[in-house]
Amino acid sequence: MAVLSDEQADAAAAELDGWSRSDGALRRSIKFPSFLAGIEGVRQVAEAAETADHHPDIDIRWRTVTFALVTHSEGGITDKDVAMARDIDRIVSRLDS
Repeated sequence: MAVLSDEQADAAAAELDGWSRSDGALRRSIKFPSFLAGIEGVRQVAEAAETADHHPDIDIRWRTVTFALVTHSEGGITDKDVAMARDIDRIVSRLDS
């Protein structure tokens, strides 16, 4: 799997909801309405990550959860990261409904 160029990664991030390229990864921070809502979001993302066999780095700070995506085995951002970002966006949008 090929690593995306900086331009490709920036273009992909621009098409995603709230994502940016930072420190070599795609990142998005989401503020949930409560701590437990954030934990539920993490749980659902974890299920999707297990299914895809592609796992984000996750940082939980009270109600704010930050997801970071990079394909460590390839040394950069790949299409797998963009696909997982889309999955995370779908999960979060369902939780907001």
